Amino acid sequence: MRAFILAAGYSTRLWPLTVDRAKPAMPFLGRPLVGYVAEYLARYGYQDVLVNLHHQGDTVRRALGDGSTYGVHLHYVEEPEILGTSGAWDNARSLLADEPFLAINGKIVTDIDLDAALRTHSEQGALATLVLRANINREHFSVVNTCDGFVTGFGGMPSSQASDNDGAAPLMFTGIQILDPRIFDYIPRACFSQSTTDVYPQAIARGERIAAHLAEGEWHELSTIPRYRDVSLRFLHQAGQDLIMGRSTVIAPGATVRDSILWDDVRISEEALVRGAVIGDNVVIESGARLESAAVVRAELVRGQEPPAKALKGYFQEKTLLCRFRNDTMRRDRGRVVTIVEDHGR
Repeated sequence: MRAFILAAGYSTRLWPLTVDRAKPAMPFLGRPLVGYVAEYLARYGYQDVLVNLHHQGDTVRRALGDGSTYGVHLHYVEEPEILGTSGAWDNARSLLADEPFLAINGKIVTDIDLDAALRTHSEQGALATLVLRANINREHFSVVNTCDGFVTGFGGMPSSQASDNDGAAPLMFTGIQILDPRIFDYIPRACFSQSTTDVYPQAIARGERIAAHLAEGEWHELSTIPRYRDVSLRFLHQAGQDLIMGRSTVIAPGATVRDSILWDDVRISEEALVRGAVIGDNVVIESGARLESAAVVRAELVRGQEPPAKALKGYFQEKTLLCRFRNDTMRRDRGRVVTIVEDHGR
């Protein structure tokens, strides 16, 4: 069975960390995030893996190479225009239409048992099987409605009130799904389409069975800067660490750096304090600087660009662009626009 990693998105909520790379190419605990996903697939025996590319696709190619480093063999599928989840499958139809395949988002970190999900798919004889999990904390993920082990539809965001569904946690989609080739009967040709809005509802309306596999285990989605930082730190803390450093990164004696992610060629100068931060490639933190709950990239990467609508905005400080996560306010500081976004860990 082939697997398909979805890696073509624009990554706007991770800007400015994604200004020079696609989200799947961001480093995660010493390897590209998409490399983690490839290794995860390899552990379950998936050797033949497709990866779709659009935004900054060359950075994903450089991160993964031919896949051998991560135990897989890769096929890259280019999208000249962004096509959405199911549009991406249609674009690779000739490589996927002859047997069931697994699709997975390229932005997740998980240890969900894929063999168990495949058993559910086989036992139910389903057109598709969606891997779901209980959204216990009622995070901002769409609700998936089910009945007797099958998906019946997709709702809005969960209410924060525990009285919903008689107190039961709503279900959410993990971005992992197993698909029968008959799924292509429901995917429009050569155009943008999303599986949860354009494909599954129509299939359900025509009597198709979309199985719901309820999974347990670790699952994290890294689509915002606070999530990226917090998930990285969660794994670091589990290993008894509070810091990860990329290649050729140097922390000067007398500097204090805690609970932070430092990419390649970072320099932290003497007497600097860095806490709860993500520092991009080649950034220099000057002596005596105080930096907390922030993401920092080199100013030359972003100067003159209009930040995406969903992105954190920031201010230029010497040769860097600094984005903090505190309160949702905007002010002007000596001609520089400063946007500070709330740090709730999400």
